[in-house]
Amino acid sequence: MFRTRTTVAASAVAVLLTASACAPQPESPAGAAGSTAPTCTTGSPSLHKSGQLTVATDSPAYAPWFEDNTPSIGKGFESAVAYAVAGKLGFGRDQVKWVVEPFAHSYAPGAKNFDFDINQISVTPQRAKAVDFSTSYYTADQAVLTLDDSGFAKAASLGELKDARIGVQVATTSYQAVLDQLKPARRPSVFNTTNDEVNALKNRQIDAIVTDLPTVFYLAGSELDNAKIVGQFGYAGGTPEEFGLLLPKGSGYTPCVNQALSALKADGTLAKLTSQWLSASANVPELKP
Repeated sequence: MFRTRTTVAASAVAVLLTASACAPQPESPAGAAGSTAPTCTTGSPSLHKSGQLTVATDSPAYAPWFEDNTPSIGKGFESAVAYAVAGKLGFGRDQVKWVVEPFAHSYAPGAKNFDFDINQISVTPQRAKAVDFSTSYYTADQAVLTLDDSGFAKAASLGELKDARIGVQVATTSYQAVLDQLKPARRPSVFNTTNDEVNALKNRQIDAIVTDLPTVFYLAGSELDNAKIVGQFGYAGGTPEEFGLLLPKGSGYTPCVNQALSALKADGTLAKLTSQWLSASANVPELKP
C-alpha cells in the first residue's frame, strides 16, 4: 500500500561520522546539563535484545522495497538500507533478525518488539506523538504514470509531456510541481482521490498521472494492468514525502540510528542504494527538462 504523504524536516548529524561511521562505541561520558550520550554498541541496553538488531516490516513485502517477499536476503531498497544501517552500527548480517509488523500497527502507541521498523512509513507529526522517527532515509521524487499504449509512454524528457493531459490529486505537491517543472500547455486536472485519478486514466480522460514515486509504484503494481512508469523528476518546492525508520517512543537507540544514516549519506551509500533499487532496478529513468 502507499503511505500518507507528509513530512518532517530531516536533521543533520556531525560530519565527523564520515570517518568514524557508527561502529560500536563505548558509552560516552556525561555531557552538558548532565545528559549522557547514547550507547551505540551491539550490547546497548536500548536494544530489544542485546547482541541482535531486530528489524520489522510488513508482510507481504513488495518490490522494489523488498524482493521475493523475503526481507532477509538484502535485496530491494529497504532491505538493503536496513543491512547498511546495521553494518554502521556494528552488526553482522547474522545478527539481524526480521520480524513482521503490520503497517497500521507500527505507529500505534505501546511497547514494540523491534529496534526499528522500515516500511515506507511517512514521518508525520501525529505519528511522532506515539513513536520515534529517524532522520529521513528517502525523499520521494515526483513521477509520471501513463498507460503502456499511450502516445506519451516513451517520453524521455519533461518537454515531451508538455501537451499531455495531466491528472493530479488535490492538496498534494504534485499540482505545483507539474506547473513549475512540466509547464504543460493546459492546466492539470485535479481529482479528489487517487481512485478518481486512476479511473480517469483508464477512461482516457487524462493521459498521465503525476504523483510521488511510492504511489506510482503502488498504482503500477496493484491498480493498473497496463501501466507504464514514464520517469521521475525532482521538485524542491512544496512539502516532499519523507520516509523515516520508526522506533519505540523515547528509544535510546534513535540517536544511534541517526548517526548511522548520516554516515551512509556522507559516504554515498544511501544515494547508491537509491539509484540501484529505485531507479535502475525499477527502471524509472530521470526526466530532465
